[in-house]
Amino acid sequence: MLRCLSFPITITAFLCFSLRLPAQSPARLTLHLDQPGAAVSPGLYGLMTEEINFSYEGGLYGELIRNRSFKDSAKTAAFWSLLPGGSTSAKATMSLDKEKPVGPALPVSLRVDVTEAGDGVGIANEGYWGMAVRPNTTYKGSLFARGSGGSGQPLSVSLQSKDGKTVFASAEVAAPGTEWAPVHFSLVTGAGVQPTADARFVIRARAAGSYWFSLVSLFPPTYKDRLNGNRPDIMQLLADMKPAFLRLPGGNYLEGNTFSQRWDWKKTIGPVEQRPGHLSPWHYRSTDGMGLLEFLGWCEDLHMEPVLAVFAGYVLNRDYIEAGPFLQPFVDDAVDEIEYVTGDVHTKWGARRAADGHPDPFPLHYIEIGNEDGFDASGSYEGRYAQFYDAIKAKYPQLHIISTVGGKDGLGGRFPAPAGRTEIVDEHYYRNAWQMEENAGQYDHYDRSGPKVFVGEWATREGDPTTNFNAALGDAAWMTGMERNSDLVIMSCYAPLFVNVNPGGMQWRSDLIGYNALTSFGSPSYYAQQLFSTHLGDSIVRLSWENIPTQTQQLTAKDSAAGVQPKKIDALFFSATRDTKKGVIHLKVVNTQGVDQNMMIDVAGAGKVATAGVAWTLNADSPTETNTISEPTKIVPVKYGVRGLGKSFRWTFPAYSIMVMDIPFTAR
Repeated sequence: MLRCLSFPITITAFLCFSLRLPAQSPARLTLHLDQPGAAVSPGLYGLMTEEINFSYEGGLYGELIRNRSFKDSAKTAAFWSLLPGGSTSAKATMSLDKEKPVGPALPVSLRVDVTEAGDGVGIANEGYWGMAVRPNTTYKGSLFARGSGGSGQPLSVSLQSKDGKTVFASAEVAAPGTEWAPVHFSLVTGAGVQPTADARFVIRARAAGSYWFSLVSLFPPTYKDRLNGNRPDIMQLLADMKPAFLRLPGGNYLEGNTFSQRWDWKKTIGPVEQRPGHLSPWHYRSTDGMGLLEFLGWCEDLHMEPVLAVFAGYVLNRDYIEAGPFLQPFVDDAVDEIEYVTGDVHTKWGARRAADGHPDPFPLHYIEIGNEDGFDASGSYEGRYAQFYDAIKAKYPQLHIISTVGGKDGLGGRFPAPAGRTEIVDEHYYRNAWQMEENAGQYDHYDRSGPKVFVGEWATREGDPTTNFNAALGDAAWMTGMERNSDLVIMSCYAPLFVNVNPGGMQWRSDLIGYNALTSFGSPSYYAQQLFSTHLGDSIVRLSWENIPTQTQQLTAKDSAAGVQPKKIDALFFSATRDTKKGVIHLKVVNTQGVDQNMMIDVAGAGKVATAGVAWTLNADSPTETNTISEPTKIVPVKYGVRGLGKSFRWTFPAYSIMVMDIPFTAR
């Protein structure tokens, strides 16, 4: 406070006048309903997925058995163990066997030679860091088996604790014959079972002999009871986001490290015993139980559309095929894939889809040619893209084609696709929170005469295995920029989507949804995504703001020593859309600072603005706070009614917060 000292009156008055600081104008945000706003892309928020962090195997895909086809190691039966019988005289060995395979896709089996059975010799699988066991639950199992000897004794199958002291559910299956045959069974837990992941699956033989097993499978109940389906808890987290699309199969998983390890869609359809599986780029095997039809079923279950990426002749070890006759088989393969998705039952691949269990075609509007082909330093993408583009457009002119060399210039990266063929570019951004906030206005300055933008991978990389709240603030700031420009940015999806939080389950830190065998949770970034995607209107509201408080960049010691000067950027970020049918403005405000921020908010051009509305706030006491497997809902949105709204009103946005406010209005 300025104090006036006891000088004679003329001096006192002069000092008070000359030293008085000018009053700071309040921060102000104006929503211009009086100006036309572009249409919001209805597909702005979707999902991106690939096999990383045990996203499918040990994650979304419901299979409980790990290494079900005995291919995870060429030398040992990885993740399987031999259980001796209760008597000390029991003797058995197990080994991998290729002498008499089930079929081409199942060339390996597990051979168990029992010389002394005692009261039962078994093999056990502990799944992906345990198996989820719940009360009153039916588990559906299957396996291929054959035997020699065994005296006709049945086999027993069970779910039991890892120490074998508790049996949660058990059943008997007929003694295997000398030829391969499928075996099906159910395991039903009782009402008194306590939920646990401390469980394993066991097969026991009661008689001496040799036994062979292949494709041993066990599924809990799946989302919407789909055969070969997905975990209900993780699917519900996704459903709550109301995604518009799924980018599949996504990322490096599409390309593979080598041509033989690419995602070959034709090997992922049909019965699972006909799917050989392959090594994923993240150094563990994919069973391909999550195949093309399962991806499409995932889309159907969540009422979203596929954004289909097709393999484009480039792999992660930087090998590639030049445009021309050697690339043509891959082009033909992509055209076949589109027919599998969209063709009717009178087409070759539409008929195959029908035979696989889905007669009706799936909706499809977007095709992506390759993945991150800007990394192809050979410059071959221009020709490869053109060859795919021309072939697809010739048969499916209605499809929109996405180029995967998008960069920060919005013009298609280092190797732009041929002129006249670039409709949409896929841009990827992995940054820290400051960088996301610094670039939140990036799309405000893009050339509207260029291609549309698909932000096919993006994330604020802070926190692990899932993000912390500072990452959520960076994400939300970035999303305000995409929303304000959703006439240009027509689609976006965060990556990676999933992570198994067990030791060894993470290959990429800062992920959206975490889980173990028993439970799952959303990160703060997940809830930021959910707030944005579930409060999206159909028209962009133009905004202007002034007197916004700033934040100062925190430099590293290296930057400071080098004399780098810290930057200053806004500390508040905004977007607004309106639902013209419901008469609601969705206002989104992100406060990245540790102090409350007061603002005047003006709604210009509305006929009437309601005095009451609804708001959701996601905030934390510290930016490093997060959700975990043990505290899954520490940071979640809080919904509450708000009053005092109108054409001009003052509002306080809490420290470290993401707020969505629904403001009812009528048009002028």
